[in-house]
Order: sequence, then structure tokens, then C-alpha cells
Amino acid sequence: MPHEMQALIFDCDGVLVDTERDGHRAAFNAAFRAEGLATDWPEDRYGELLTTGGGKERMRRHYDETGWPVAEPDRDALILRLHLAKTDLFMQLIEQGALPLRPGVARMVDAALAAGLKVAVCSTSNERAVATVVRVMLGKDRAARITIFAGDAVARKKPDPAIYTLAAATLGLTPAACVVIEDSNIGLRAARGAGMRCIVTRSTYTRDEDFTGADRVVDDLDQGIDLDLCRALTIQED
Repeated sequence: MPHEMQALIFDCDGVLVDTERDGHRAAFNAAFRAEGLATDWPEDRYGELLTTGGGKERMRRHYDETGWPVAEPDRDALILRLHLAKTDLFMQLIEQGALPLRPGVARMVDAALAAGLKVAVCSTSNERAVATVVRVMLGKDRAARITIFAGDAVARKKPDPAIYTLAAATLGLTPAACVVIEDSNIGLRAARGAGMRCIVTRSTYTRDEDFTGADRVVDDLDQGIDLDLCRALTIQED
């Protein structure tokens, strides 16, 4: 059934900012060093771990696969401590302006807000980190009009659709009337699983992933993506 577009929803990492390689990965490695651990994630290893949604979950996966630090008997405490330190380090990088906003993001946010659409960000990343990205990279005025769903707001991370289902329920949206901007296969699966349209903007780590089922796949939003196209997607029937 065709629907008039109600919302434009963004993932954060890889969509608003290409944060993974030189942002999150660098912050994780700095947190490992500060903890006195020998753990180091080179670019290829971090790319493998990105198929798991959520930073805490990635660390658990890594240590489950490679062995946990023997000196740390409380695994939950270690993961929490590392993640808190990593989040602080990541936010410092964002505050310093070390990573640029991706092309077309500000334009699309402005167009959606001007049209009276809801704008949201749905991410598996820590809520403080996502809020910092939105505030610093998009500015306080835009940030005040953007709703954030992030971190442990849901128990099941992408590719589970829970974060998008939560956004629709909270904002009173019809899923089929929402357009999501994602950059990864797990994000695409989450958006489509929630019944939403999905445009993929490839990022550094996701360029070669399978995006079957996406409504559009582009290198960035300046490659032909505008609000008219998004509106057209919501009135198409599957």
C-alpha cells in the first residue's frame, strides 16, 4: 500500500560520518592500551568484527574467538570499563573535528526538517557518542530537532529490526512511510525487517557487502539522492 513519507531516519557510523576505521577503531585500540592489554585491532580485523552490531558485542566476540585476558576474572566489568573509556576517547575525536560529515547529509536533514518530516538517528553505538556526533557535526539547532535511538535502547542489536521498530512506535510512524539511510548489510536487514524503505550509502568498510533488497545503493547522498526520490520510494508497492 502506498504511503506518504513521514520520516527520514539515519544510521550514525558510516552514514553521518565515516567513523569506523579512524574513529571507533582508533578509540578501541587506545582504550586497550590504557587498560594495559596487548589487544590491537588492525583494519582488516575490525572490518571482520563490524559484522557484529554494537561495540561491547564486538569486544566479546573478539575475546571469545581469541581468548580472554587471563588477569581479568570479571569479563562483564572489563567490557564495560573498556567501552566507557573507548566512548570518551571517541567523543574527543569528534569534538576535535577529526572526522568530516559525509556528503549530502546536512542537505538531506535540512530538506526533511523543512518539509515537516520527523528526523531520527538509529544506531547500535553508545548514545552519548551518537548524540555528540549529531550535535558537533550537524549543529545544536538541527540536533534539537533530531530524535536519537541508540546504544542499549533495545536488547537486540542490528540486524534485528528492534531499534527501527522502537523508533516507529515512539514517534508514531508507519514503518512503510519511513526512509532509512544505512551503510551496512546488517543495517539494511534491520531497516527492511522493520518494514521500512532503505537507501544504502557505501562506507569504507562496507563497500563490498551484499546490499540485495536496498531501494538504492550509492557511494554518497550527493549521487542523486533527494527528498523527492525518498517520497517516491514510500509510494511504491513492493
